[in-house]
Amino acid sequence: MEIILSNASDRPIYEQITSQIKELIMKGELKPGEAMPSMRKLAKSLHVSVITTQRAYDDLQRDGFIVTIPAKGTFVSTQNQDFIREENLRRIESLLSDAAALGRENGLSLEDLKNTLEIVYSED
Repeated sequence: MEIILSNASDRPIYEQITSQIKELIMKGELKPGEAMPSMRKLAKSLHVSVITTQRAYDDLQRDGFIVTIPAKGTFVSTQNQDFIREENLRRIESLLSDAAALGRENGLSLEDLKNTLEIVYSED
């Protein structure tokens, strides 16, 4: 699990950790049931305090992305698949709104945008 932190960011370190872990889960890079590093191990690898990683894990747990099982560890939640799907749909809608606005600004028709989406979608 690779997390990149920036001291130059206006976002607190714990929020940077939280958002990157959420993204890894939503992209499927962290799978349901997969073990997460302990707060201490994550803090050590990121060179931050345990309090910072604890805050990030608390937020992730509150939002249903991870679960902590006493004496076993912390795991990616298996219960949040509907939430992840909704969150991803929300992100898709936002990106498509941006693409539609940019298309309109540049005089592209809806048909042109649909064709472009079909090409991009089928490339991978």
